[in-house]
Amino acid sequence: MKEQKLIEMMNKVNKLDEIMQQVIQEMYNLKNLSVGTLETIKRMKGYDKALKELKADAEKEKKQSKD
Repeated sequence: MKEQKLIEMMNKVNKLDEIMQQVIQEMYNLKNLSVGTLETIKRMKGYDKALKELKADAEKEKKQSKD
């Protein structure tokens, strides 16, 4: 392989590495946002009631899908 081709490949690999690091950082940011949103919702009035309703709805859907 020519040296120029190897240099091009190395540059592409380095660029891919940078992009993957950005993707990982964005996933970490999204995780933090999700956790923060969940914790905020948990502190809202009526959360327990809404959670029970969602669980009941999920059970109904589960039973309907079996039939």
